[in-house]
Amino acid sequence: MLGEILDLPAEHQIFYAVLVFSWAVYLWEAYLAFRQRRIYRSTTHVPSELGKIMDSETFEKSRLYQLDKSNFGFWSGLYSETEGTLILLFGGIPFLWKISGTVTGRFGLGPEYEISQSLVFLILGTLFSAFTGLPWSLYSTFVIEEKHGFNKQTLGFFLKDALKKFAVTQCILLPVTALLLYIIKIGGDYFFIYAWLFTLAVSLVLVTIYADYIAPLFDKFTPLPDGELKTDIESMAQSISFPLTKIYVVEGSKRSSHSNAYFYGFFKNKRIVLFDTLLEDYSPLNNKNEGESADEQEKSEDTAEESKLQPKNKKQGCSNQEVLAVLGHELGHWKLGHTVKNIVISQMNSFLCFFLFAVLIGRKELFTAFGFLDSQPTLIGLLIIFQFIFSPYNEVLSFCLTVLSRRFEFQADAFAQAMGRSVELCSALIKLNKDNLGFPVADWLFSMWHYSHPPLLERLRALKGQKKQD
Repeated sequence: MLGEILDLPAEHQIFYAVLVFSWAVYLWEAYLAFRQRRIYRSTTHVPSELGKIMDSETFEKSRLYQLDKSNFGFWSGLYSETEGTLILLFGGIPFLWKISGTVTGRFGLGPEYEISQSLVFLILGTLFSAFTGLPWSLYSTFVIEEKHGFNKQTLGFFLKDALKKFAVTQCILLPVTALLLYIIKIGGDYFFIYAWLFTLAVSLVLVTIYADYIAPLFDKFTPLPDGELKTDIESMAQSISFPLTKIYVVEGSKRSSHSNAYFYGFFKNKRIVLFDTLLEDYSPLNNKNEGESADEQEKSEDTAEESKLQPKNKKQGCSNQEVLAVLGHELGHWKLGHTVKNIVISQMNSFLCFFLFAVLIGRKELFTAFGFLDSQPTLIGLLIIFQFIFSPYNEVLSFCLTVLSRRFEFQADAFAQAMGRSVELCSALIKLNKDNLGFPVADWLFSMWHYSHPPLLERLRALKGQKKQD
């Protein structure tokens, strides 16, 4: 069989190599997920080393939650891989390109208007992805997340949010793609340099404006009120010369009870964003039973049996001191240069990919392999080379970045520990693990391949070890 494939024309070899590698990656991921599911099924009792960290009820709920997510991931992944294979086998990409040409032709735009046809292709492609992915997204949100007590969205809110996301994505994607294609076409022999510089500028602009202009379209951002927490955060930032300008609280509780925190901004204009679900004193979920009518309380009692699978959060979020410890970790990423290092790595990779794209874009067999016999559209070249040809490289790079990310996480934990917040960070990590129903036991191979953040036990051991050494 292998000999027969090697005897085929180059374009056929490329096509089959792409399919084989794609399924090989899927089977590898399925094998890793199987190993982790085996952990979920077999670890039914709290290990002795976790006795003081997690109660048996929370442990069981987290086990069932992660098991449901893993099973869902298997079937959604299988569907996605099968769909992608069928699209390639039945010429879905050239067919969609032809349909795009028909659409632009109705407006009097011929094949010479390649950029216009490319934009129509993008719109149709993203519409197709949105419709085929919608059932899976609905199931994830309203079955799995709902079952385990995390979903806070109504169906109307979800659909409105999805439409808004699609519209915002198109408003960004279409003009950026049009400009990128134009730069590639007029850039001459060194177009890859100009294309890279353009994507660098776009990424910096998007990072700068995201939290101020894009994120508020979906969630409500309010300044953190004056008080002890705000004063302590500002003092912490000042102690390490972090150029903090604003602190926001985002209303994440209206869509999910999961919690998060992040900072953004360049140069002397840094902002910190805290999810309300992270803050013990601000999370509306802590007061969800207040103000209920007698009928509502009676209904809650009647449905108590159904709520057994919901997370047992006596009080959602972290105390102020624990929030400061979490922020100490996040600020450690900035102080230790992790953010800059990640940007440099990302841009080096982007430049390399554009350079290799410039080398490969003239290879007609790449286009022929995917059904483009008479034309070589630039957008299709980007799709083929970046998504399919670079796939092995992307897998290796992703693993290397995961390893690097874990190293950065340990370093940021050590930074928070050096600020004297080891105890608070340990308790915050435990609380966040409980709030998000994280399962603290992981298969070593699954963890090594997937976890960009070290498992809870590894982080606690490292923090305690550092504390003893001090």
